[in-house]
Parts: sequence; C-alpha cells; structure tokens
Amino acid sequence: ALIGSLLASIACGIIGTYIVIRRLVFVSGGITHASLGGIGIGIYAGINPILAAMLFSILSAFGIEWLSLKQGIREDSAIAALWSLGMAIGIIFIYMTPGFAPNISDYLFGNILTISQLDIISLAILSVVLIIIFVLFRREILYTAFDSDFAKTRNLPVNFIKYTMMMFIAITIVMS
Repeated sequence: ALIGSLLASIACGIIGTYIVIRRLVFVSGGITHASLGGIGIGIYAGINPILAAMLFSILSAFGIEWLSLKQGIREDSAIAALWSLGMAIGIIFIYMTPGFAPNISDYLFGNILTISQLDIISLAILSVVLIIIFVLFRREILYTAFDSDFAKTRNLPVNFIKYTMMMFIAITIVMS
C-alpha cells in the first residue's frame, strides 16, 4: 500500500501540474465520473471493468479535447457533458447486467489495501513514462499548456501534445 501510494503520488504530482497549468482542474472529476460508463460496459460485457474504464476514460478525454478544439465548446461545458454521459451509460449498462450488481464504489474509489503486484508494476511503469516524457519534452509541454498560440509559432504539434496529455490524465486517473 505504501509503495502504491508513493507511485501514485509521483504520477499524480507530475500530471497534476499540467492540469493546473491548463486550468483543467474540473477534468479530473469529469473523467473519473465518466469512467463509470466504461465500468458499466465492462461489467455488462464480462471484461475487466478497469480496462474498460481506462479505454472509456481515454475516449472521454479525447472527446473533451475534440469538443473544445474543433467544436468551439468551452472545456468546462465539454467536461460536464461527458461527465453526465459517462455516468448515464454506466448506470444503464449496470442496470442491464443480469444477476447482482457489483459494488460500484469499489471500482470508483478503490481500496489502497487491496493493491496487487500488477497494480504496483503498472503504476511504476506509468510514473517512469511520465518522468521520461516530462524530462524530454518539458519545454514543449509547457509552451503548449501556457500559450498554445506561441507554441504554434514555434512549429510545435500543439494538438498532438494536448491529446497525448489528455490521454495521460485519463490513464493516471484510472490507475490511481
């Protein structure tokens, strides 16, 4: 539990700075609650709910970015829309699942005392990947986060960086 919390704090600390710089604090709640859609689909389909939640969270994060970049919708409105959509999808699929409904709060909040060796390895890999990416591409990420127009004048792949960072936000949230 101690090792898992240490690794989660490294990943969350790194990705959290990006979230604060981009003023996307609301996104963590949005992706967390939208992941319920993936959990519901995973339970209904009989696949690992955590993997389904991760895929659904990544797609939700991409949806938030796409709605804000391409459709001109404010990020907070896109987050709220996908938050409620994900929760609605999750509730519908959990309701449609035959048999007893599992305890959803276990998936949404987790329990640090039930962390497995695979969870620790996954968090370690995520933390190392985030450290490497932020060490190698710190300037590009900061330029894009603070002023995407300036980053475009420097010929940086702004949309790629934004989508990649949203993917890492979603993965960090689900794994934590």
